Amino acid sequence: CYRELRRLIRDVRPDVVHTHSSKAGILGRIAAWHEGGARGHPAVVHTIHGPPFHAYQSAKKNALYVALEKAAARRCHLIISVADAMTAQFRARGIGRAEQYLTVRSGMDVEPFVRPMAEDSRRELRASLGLEPHHLVIGTVARLAELKGHDDLIDALADDLLARDDLRLLWVGDGWWTPRLTARLLRHDIRHKVVMTGLVPPERVPELVRAMDVVVHPSYREGLPRVVPQALLAARPVVAYDADGTSEACIDGVTGKLVPTGDVPGLREAVRWTLANRERAASMAIEGQRRCLEQFSAAAMVQGLEAAYARAMELAGGGPRPTKP
Repeated sequence: CYRELRRLIRDVRPDVVHTHSSKAGILGRIAAWHEGGARGHPAVVHTIHGPPFHAYQSAKKNALYVALEKAAARRCHLIISVADAMTAQFRARGIGRAEQYLTVRSGMDVEPFVRPMAEDSRRELRASLGLEPHHLVIGTVARLAELKGHDDLIDALADDLLARDDLRLLWVGDGWWTPRLTARLLRHDIRHKVVMTGLVPPERVPELVRAMDVVVHPSYREGLPRVVPQALLAARPVVAYDADGTSEACIDGVTGKLVPTGDVPGLREAVRWTLANRERAASMAIEGQRRCLEQFSAAAMVQGLEAAYARAMELAGGGPRPTKP
């Protein structure tokens, strides 16, 4: 892969090489730097979507990732974080220089989430999922995998689901933990209270978020989870774990309810509060929508990236180089 990347960069002669994710980012930055970044071209930019080092893997693996990230940071001009929390975590590990970092939110097409949904359409959608008008729907959008918090949802809400006929869970997503989580639901006798959509096309996510009354994101590690601003753009109340950059969209008591990561009783109480205080929860969601419209639009992201590319090319030694004849 390294040799092929270097060959491709020699062939294309890009003005900017922009890498994403940890493994591809380490390899891509080193390849781009060795093909000219150290001498001025191309400009090398990397985006952190989430740290590869975290509390849920071995110290040896974390040390390896930190060493590789330090080496890669010396071989790029700018490092873009999707959340301020990413910059803080990388700088705390001594990765890169402070002046290399800037934050550009991961933007999206906000219109499908903001677009109003007629109540009749929402009722029909919920009916197609087996949900009745009186049901209060607690929803998640996430892979069914470790560290996404589905176990915590079961532990937090199983008793309430058994005690209340009006509560339902809506799990949007699929993953390798599906059989394991299904078995847990059966053991708790709440499988019939949980709608599992499996994998859905991205264009269905906005309508499925609108089918929910509360969006819960109890993930243990993130960069800045897109589902949180997506839920707020759709004016859905949010309850989330305070993991990584989540608090930059879900601000406790302002745009949603934020719970310490892994606090299952706190998660239960936050969901109960949101269901019991629907007017206040709705007003926080509206405030979240206002803030996310400013910060998470595709236009805002493009503007931020264009400025980052211009700065990176200055650092690399000037503007775009002449194209090959």
